[in-house]
Amino acid sequence: MYKILIADDEQKIREVLREYAEFEGHRVVEAVDGMQAVELAKQEEFDIIILDVMMPRLDGFSACKEIRKLKQTPVLMLSARGEEYDKLFGFEIGADDYVVKPFSPKEVLARINAIIKRNKQVDAPADIVCFEGLEINFTSRDVKIDGVKANLTPKEYDLLFYLVRNKNIALSRNKLLEEVWGYDFFGDDRTIDTHIKMLRNNLGPYRKYIVTLRGMGYKFEAD
Repeated sequence: MYKILIADDEQKIREVLREYAEFEGHRVVEAVDGMQAVELAKQEEFDIIILDVMMPRLDGFSACKEIRKLKQTPVLMLSARGEEYDKLFGFEIGADDYVVKPFSPKEVLARINAIIKRNKQVDAPADIVCFEGLEINFTSRDVKIDGVKANLTPKEYDLLFYLVRNKNIALSRNKLLEEVWGYDFFGDDRTIDTHIKMLRNNLGPYRKYIVTLRGMGYKFEAD
């Protein structure tokens, strides 16, 4: 059973998602705007938070930014705006997924299950691996650069961990989308390229380990 926070100013959206979630045995808490969502995130622990982008008082993007300052709870964004820019912006500020309205409640629940499963999965046997001054702790989801903790988004952690677990293996962009996002992502190569760019920027001098395979994808190259 998961504990889910649903923040949307449309009561009908909240009711439909609550009905499907509770049918699967999950517990649901509702918020009517971004401010209330942030306050609830401060007070309680959730397995996932669903944020509508267009909400009064505090929009979903701003709420996501505030929540990311507090904790790394997975965030799923909902929006009637399906432009690629909006999706990429959501990922850049730390959202784990982005669903465009109108949507199928069954699809939303499937994505919720995939996100939570991915975040709760048992990590590789080697808890900590090091590459020069780059230290990666799979169990605690920590990444340190020369002893200083890196500030990565949840998706950047997932992407880096998958690349490292598949060290020296060529990975196509489609493979990364399928494995890191956990479903058939309806986007294009720029989604992966944007996240790789952000990840490299955060890795500083150790960005060299993420090698671009022109026309194909990427790999984490190390001895």
